[in-house]
Amino acid sequence: MTRVLAAGDRFIRSALLRESLERALGDRAQIREIEFGWPDEPFGRVGEVDEASGTEDQLIAALQGMSAIVTQLAPLTERVLDASPDLKLIAVSRGGPTNVNVEAARKRGVRVANVPGRNGIATAEMTIGLALALLRRIPLAHSSLMRSEWRGDLYRDDAVGSEVSGSTVGLLGAGAVGAHVARVFHAMGAHVVVFDPYLPAGLLDDAIEQVSSPEEVFRRSGLVSVHARLTAESRSMVNADRIALMRPGSLLVNAARGGLVDYDAVATAIESGHLGGAAFDVFPEEPVDFSHRLFSLAHEGHDVVVTPHIAGASKQTAQRAAAGVAEEVRRYVQGEPALNPLWEPAPPQVAGLALP
Repeated sequence: MTRVLAAGDRFIRSALLRESLERALGDRAQIREIEFGWPDEPFGRVGEVDEASGTEDQLIAALQGMSAIVTQLAPLTERVLDASPDLKLIAVSRGGPTNVNVEAARKRGVRVANVPGRNGIATAEMTIGLALALLRRIPLAHSSLMRSEWRGDLYRDDAVGSEVSGSTVGLLGAGAVGAHVARVFHAMGAHVVVFDPYLPAGLLDDAIEQVSSPEEVFRRSGLVSVHARLTAESRSMVNADRIALMRPGSLLVNAARGGLVDYDAVATAIESGHLGGAAFDVFPEEPVDFSHRLFSLAHEGHDVVVTPHIAGASKQTAQRAAAGVAEEVRRYVQGEPALNPLWEPAPPQVAGLALP
């Protein structure tokens, strides 16, 4: 009998985690539930980890006697691990487990696994929605009707939007999200150009063009969408110099990470008329600074579309995440290697051979 803590929140509920564990393990697990307040309560830094919900004391109390935890946001800090000597497995239902001190887990022999790509489809679809909203000026048309204004002038040649078909769309990054976006835009009739130096060969269709520099993406694309991971190298990869390479009236979409884009540079380019519009689901500071010029530009009627970091939020994302961590617990119980290990102990060795 494996004792598992289902540490949920108000997106991936503890009840959903329990259901997934029961499907994967049957009666081989004893499950305890705890639920934290995110997203109604903002996540944040807890101890030395980021994007965590709940407190160390809450988690320590709930983990007593537990050999495994499945969670999205529980704060797995060094202090929590020190106080949880029975813990052998941490299964985190997200791609970027910033709420886990993986090095502290490694030092204590605690296996850590995650669920990469759980929200890839949801984020890709949201990205495409943001792009279409910009291209066809949907928010502007909607808001005019909500003000009881019939904007027939939006049919004028200098006011109408553009189609995806026949356009050139540029992507910065083509991982789980970007690759799906590339395929959909290609299917809609766009020519898609991609810069991704880490892209495995053969992942994209032959008709999708890979280019050798981000500058080429900006020069050639009428719409640029950002899908890179945020690293020291990629921070502010969308900046004033690269925006200046875009044709006047081009559009920008970012549903990846706020730190990838210089938002002040975007606001300046929209104010000058060089950039036709931008759509953002992520921001350098969250919750956002509503005094930023982007929000003023949106209020003034510029083509600025903003949403509160919800691209990955779908019912299917939650279901895939819960199923993914349950599978990691099943593998642990069966003595199998992790499907998506961040760290796990090496198998024992006998006469130079790994035991099965």
